[in-house]
Amino acid sequence: MRLVIQLLLWLVIIFLAYLTFDAVYRPIQFNKIKEKRYAKVIENLKDIRAAELAHKEVTGSFEGDFDNLVSFIDTAEFAITQRRDTTYLDEEYRATYGVDQYIEDVVIDTLGFVPVKDSLFKGNEERYRTMMNVPIEGVDAQFELEAGTINKGGNQIPVFEAKIAKSEVLYDQDRTLVLQENEIVSVDDVNGRYISVGSMQQVNTNGNWPQVYGDE
Repeated sequence: MRLVIQLLLWLVIIFLAYLTFDAVYRPIQFNKIKEKRYAKVIENLKDIRAAELAHKEVTGSFEGDFDNLVSFIDTAEFAITQRRDTTYLDEEYRATYGVDQYIEDVVIDTLGFVPVKDSLFKGNEERYRTMMNVPIEGVDAQFELEAGTINKGGNQIPVFEAKIAKSEVLYDQDRTLVLQENEIVSVDDVNGRYISVGSMQQVNTNGNWPQVYGDE
């Protein structure tokens, strides 16, 4: 009987040790997988942002459709410009007052054009052609993309947002840990339920990831 009790005690000890080990090990492994996947997702979001900023520079607005955004990169060009200071005689002032007065101005000369795709993705066109796909094995999804304008000080300001739910990126991970991840609020983590860049509520083209993943 004594031997049986000792055996049961050892089994309880081993079981509790396993639970303790698992409670520590699972979050560590989860974080490793999370950080690796987030890094891949964020690289695509950075490409999307670069493409959107180029679209705004050339057209004055952001694009809410990936097919149109890819077509834009395929065909659009950046103007290469040069600014120079100049002065010229104010003829109207001279005619009115009989005195010479010169006006200072800035002239912008267009020197040429360069394709957007060469400027942003030279040597790797596959990047912008697949940037809309979530780059995680086992995830068959695209980033959500939206563009429009918001009213700011009486002006309509172009905005955009691209995002993907953390739960999709971590589709095969422990549900409890994923739910905890969605509630994170920290300067060192991706906050909220989504990994995103831009915003449809405010003028902002940053990502919601910390600097450990590179520039915002």
